[in-house]
Amino acid sequence: MTRFFRFFRNAFIVLTCCGLLLIILAGTLLRGSLPQYEGKAHLSSLSAPATVERDALGSVTIRGQNRQDLASTLGFVHAQERFFEMDLMRRQAAGELAEIFGESAVSLDLEARKYRMRSRAQQILRQLPDDQQHLLTAYRSGVNAGLDALSMRPYPYLLTRTTPVKWREEDSLLVIFSMFVTLNEFNSRRELGLSFMQAELPDALYRFLTASGGSLDAPLIGEALEWPPMPTPDDLDLRKKSTPLPVHTFIYDESLPGSNNFAVSGTLTDGAALVANDMHLTLRVPNLWFRTRLIETEDNDKDKNHAATRIDVSGVSLPGVPLNVLGSNRHIAWSFTNSYGDFIDWVRVKLDPKDTSVYLGSSGWHTVQTFDEIITVRGAAARKITVRETEWGPIITQDYDGVPLAMAWTAFQPGGLNLNLVELEQAQTAEEAAAIAKQTGIPAQNFIVGDKNGHIHWTIAGRIPVRSGDFDSRLPSDWTAPDTGWQGWLEPVDYPHIRNPESGRLWTANTRTVDSETLKILGDGGYDLGARSRQIRDNLFAREQFTVDDLYQIQLDHRALFFVRWHDLLTSSLEHAESTTTFHQMASVLKNWDGRAAVDSVAYKIIRSFRHEVINTLLNAFTAEIKLRHPTFELPRLSQVEHAIWQLIEERPMHLLPANYENWDALILQCIQQVIAKLQKISGDITARTWGEVNAANIRHPLSQHLPAWIANQLNMPPDPLPGDFHMPRIQTPDFGASQRSVVAPGKEEEGYFDMPGGQSGHPLSPYYGSGHTHWVSENPTPFLPGKAEQTLYLIP
Repeated sequence: MTRFFRFFRNAFIVLTCCGLLLIILAGTLLRGSLPQYEGKAHLSSLSAPATVERDALGSVTIRGQNRQDLASTLGFVHAQERFFEMDLMRRQAAGELAEIFGESAVSLDLEARKYRMRSRAQQILRQLPDDQQHLLTAYRSGVNAGLDALSMRPYPYLLTRTTPVKWREEDSLLVIFSMFVTLNEFNSRRELGLSFMQAELPDALYRFLTASGGSLDAPLIGEALEWPPMPTPDDLDLRKKSTPLPVHTFIYDESLPGSNNFAVSGTLTDGAALVANDMHLTLRVPNLWFRTRLIETEDNDKDKNHAATRIDVSGVSLPGVPLNVLGSNRHIAWSFTNSYGDFIDWVRVKLDPKDTSVYLGSSGWHTVQTFDEIITVRGAAARKITVRETEWGPIITQDYDGVPLAMAWTAFQPGGLNLNLVELEQAQTAEEAAAIAKQTGIPAQNFIVGDKNGHIHWTIAGRIPVRSGDFDSRLPSDWTAPDTGWQGWLEPVDYPHIRNPESGRLWTANTRTVDSETLKILGDGGYDLGARSRQIRDNLFAREQFTVDDLYQIQLDHRALFFVRWHDLLTSSLEHAESTTTFHQMASVLKNWDGRAAVDSVAYKIIRSFRHEVINTLLNAFTAEIKLRHPTFELPRLSQVEHAIWQLIEERPMHLLPANYENWDALILQCIQQVIAKLQKISGDITARTWGEVNAANIRHPLSQHLPAWIANQLNMPPDPLPGDFHMPRIQTPDFGASQRSVVAPGKEEEGYFDMPGGQSGHPLSPYYGSGHTHWVSENPTPFLPGKAEQTLYLIP
C-alpha cells in the first residue's frame, strides 16, 4: 500500500511539474509576441526619428516629421497590436481565409472570390495618385517591420499553427473593401429578395410592403413620405386561401450596420460646433477601431527644439489603413453614418442561347470574360472557381426566373476607392471638409462636419453613380438599351449638401435624409425606420444651448418611445381578453413599465417579443407562398414595414386577415399566447428574466469559439447586461452596438468624450487588452484626447 501511495505521489509530482512547464512555455511563447512599448527600435523606412506614446488606456500618440513617417510608424504599431485582425480583414475581402482555417472557411472564400477583390485592389493601386501610393508603401514597410520586430509570431498563429504572410500595399485597399462589404452587401441581398416579391406578389401588396418611408420619417430635407394604400379585396383576399401556410417560415430581422451622428452649430454652444458620433457595428475583441493621435511636426531651424505642427489629428484609425477614419484636427471634427443610398445594382444578363460564353451588352454582343481563381485550403486540396464578368461587373447569382445577374457596385468602378480621406487631416473649415468628402472613395456615408468657428455641414462622403434610363434601381434590370445604367460619377456640385441650417442642428441615423426628388439621385438602399432619427431630432430641439455632456446623454438615450404604441396595444388586448393568471401577471408587469429598454425591465422584453410575433405572423401570411414556389427565396429586410403592419392593426381589414383567424382580436391573442409559450420555455415564470439578462454582452474574440471555455472566457469581455435596443438612439444587442462614442468640439478637444468597447490591444497579456471597455459599459466616458504618456517607444531610422 505504501509503494502504491508513493507511485501516485510521484506521478502527481511529475504531472504537476509537466503542467507547470507547459504553462511556463505557453507564457513564454505568448510574451514573445507582446508589442514593444518602451525603449528604442529601428524602423528603416523612417526619414527621421519618431515617437510612440501610450497613455493608461493604450491610446497611441505618434509624432513624426512628415506624413510618410507617420504612416510607417502607424503601420509598425498596428502590426504589433493588431496584425491578426488586419490579416482577417484582408483575407475576408480577398477570399483567403481557408489558408488559415481550412475546410471550414471554404464556403466563405468561394463567395468572396466571385468579386476578385485582390485583383481589383492591385489594379486600383496602380491608378492611385503618387502621394497615396507612397503612403501605402510607407505603411507597408512599417507593418512588416513591426511584425519582424516581434520575437515570436502573434499568438493566434501559434493556436492555428500557421505563419503570418507579409503585408502588401494592396492589402490596405482590401481592408477598405471589407468595409464596403460590411456596409453595402446587405443591400445586394435585399434587392434579390425584393425581386422575388415583385414577381410573385400582387403589385398593390408589393408596394404596400416595400415603400421607402412613412409617417415616422425625420429627414433633413423634405417631409415624411405618404405610405401606399392597402391592397383591395380585388388585389388580394387572404380569406380565400384555404391551404394552411407554414408557420413562421421567416423570422423578421431588424439588424443592420449603421450609426448615429449629429451636430449643433456654434450659435447653440459657446462658439465652436459640437459633433457627436456613435458607429454601430458588430462588436468584437479587440475593437475594430484603434485610438490614435497623429502629430506631424516640421523643423523650422537647426535648433531642433522648435517645430511647427502641421497635423494634429485625434480619433480612431482602422488597423490596416494608414489614416484616421474619424476624428478632429483642431479646426474641424467629422463623423459618419452609413447612408443607405443605393450603390449596388443588379443587371439582368442575356446570354446567347447557342453560345453562353456570349452576352448582349450595351453596344452589341460581347464575350463573357473568365478568370480562374485558385483557393488554397490548409490541410486539403486547392479549389478552383471560374469567375465570369461582363461590362457591368461579375456574374454573381441569378434572378427569380433563372436569368444570370451581374453586379454593378461602386466598389468596382474606377475612382470608387481611394485614400482621399487623408486630406481631412489638414482641412481648415467645414466647407473645405465637405468638398473633400465628396471625392473620397469609401462606402457612401452621411458626413456631418463642424468647425471651430461654429459652422456645420451635411453631405454624402463617397462616390455616387449617375443613373440613366427608365429602370427601378431597387430591382434587377436590363441595361442593354442605349444610355441605360450607370453613366459615370455625380459631379460634386450636384451632391445634396446642407450648410449651416437655420435651426443650427443636423442629425442622421441611417434613415432617409433627403426629399423624394433627391432620393432619385441617392436611391433607396434599405433606409432604417425613422423612429431613432426622430428621437434624436426631438432631443436636439428640446434644448436651446448645448454642452458636450448634453450630446453624450442623447447617445445614451434608451427610452423606447417607438414601443409605447405596442405597449398600449398589448395592454388593451389583455384587458379585453378572458382573464387568466398569466394574462393578469403580464398586465401587472406592463402597468409598471417606465418606458425604457432598461436592464431591469421585464415589461420591455415582453413588448418587444409581442411586436416581433405580430410582424412575423403577418409577413409570413403574405410571403410564405413565395418560399413554397421558390425554395431559395429569403425574406429581405423590410426596413419600413412597420408602417404597413401598424396600418393593418389600426384598420383591421378582413380581406387581409389570414384565413386561420376568426378576427383580428384572435390573431393578436394568438400572438400573445405564442409570446407566453416562448417565455415559459425559457423559464416557467414569464417575469423571471429581465431585458438585461436577454441583452447581456456577448463580445468575443474571433478565436474564442474554437477554444475551451476556460480559455475563451479570458479572451472575451464579461457578459454585462446592457440597456438599449433598435429604434432608439442607444442601439444595443449582445454583439452589436456602438463601436465607439465620441462628442467633440474642434479646437476644444480637451473637453471631448470618447468611448469604445473591446479594448485597444489584441494581445491578452497586454495591459491594454480590453482597456476602456468598462468605461463604455458603465457610461463613464474617457477623454477624447489621449492622456499623459505612461510608456514611450522611440523609433530610429
